[in-house]
Amino acid sequence: MKEILQDLDLKGLESLTLSYGEPKFRAGQLYRGLMQGKKISEITDLSKAFREKLLERFEDEPVRIRETFRSKDGTEKYLFELADGNLIEGVFMRYEYGNTQCVSTQVGCRMGCLFCASTLGGLIRNLSSGEILCEVLTVNALHGGTLRKREVTNLVLMGSGEPLDNYDNTVAFLRAVTAEGGINISPRNISLSTSGIVPQMYRLADEGIPLNLTVSLHNARDEDRAKTMPIARKYKIAEILDACAYYFEKTGRRYIFEYALIAGENCDREHGEALIRLLKGRPCHVNLIRLNEVKERHLQSIDEKEAYRFLGLLQKGGLSATLRRRIGNDIGGACGQLRAGYLEKQGGK
Repeated sequence: MKEILQDLDLKGLESLTLSYGEPKFRAGQLYRGLMQGKKISEITDLSKAFREKLLERFEDEPVRIRETFRSKDGTEKYLFELADGNLIEGVFMRYEYGNTQCVSTQVGCRMGCLFCASTLGGLIRNLSSGEILCEVLTVNALHGGTLRKREVTNLVLMGSGEPLDNYDNTVAFLRAVTAEGGINISPRNISLSTSGIVPQMYRLADEGIPLNLTVSLHNARDEDRAKTMPIARKYKIAEILDACAYYFEKTGRRYIFEYALIAGENCDREHGEALIRLLKGRPCHVNLIRLNEVKERHLQSIDEKEAYRFLGLLQKGGLSATLRRRIGNDIGGACGQLRAGYLEKQGGK
């Protein structure tokens, strides 16, 4: 596998361009071409000779869409193929306020959460910052987006992988995707979801990137949380709350807790009241999610009536809470389901 040119920022491209004996302004042409989602071979304002030199060292298309699946509600899900043949996935969701893309940060995942298909095969490898960026650039170009008028307006780092388990590449991606002159998505339009890797949450707070921090909580009690989330054995809820408080102190951004409603596990009155006691008065929001069932895990969702009953309990108890609208369910909208299904059909190849 060759190097990924999109791993370099503009300054890196300037140094690279000069090392090839090209004038510095060529780096700007190269950068704009890449940010428009073009392959190296498609950036025709560069000379053919220069492009050929670059292609000897760098991948022409680090991320390509292998298959596209379209939901009845307009959601699109993509099976991306990387240059080494590995597969990841992403989702493009249309809302009244703009278009949101869900991106992956790893091939697979090692967190082992029982409600997520991404963990079924474990962690294969981390994505580089440029590979994560290429997911966004590819989808933005697919929908006719430009640098002046983006079609991808919001990002959620909630695809395959744990972003904070790939910390350095994730932060480099965040700096690249928010950079002026590039695709320049505001940090306030970016949400990062973590299972709760506490030390990295503190590091993220100090990075100066005021994005929306989302924590997969799914239970108010450590012993119950550990039944579905192995990481709960390492980091306690109290530690996560302390890290969230620090994040709020540093960024001024309230934090969000994701809470997947799992039948018989976490959504009866007792669990709801425990959640209220835990979070009431904190600058946070609870995002309830009806579970996207993963057949290998045998966890069951609850129906809509029960979900709204639990939501009402939280709201009456003084929590800011909403129930996420289900989209893309007919195409395996939850992270990891598309890749897992494809690999199953291929016999794991």
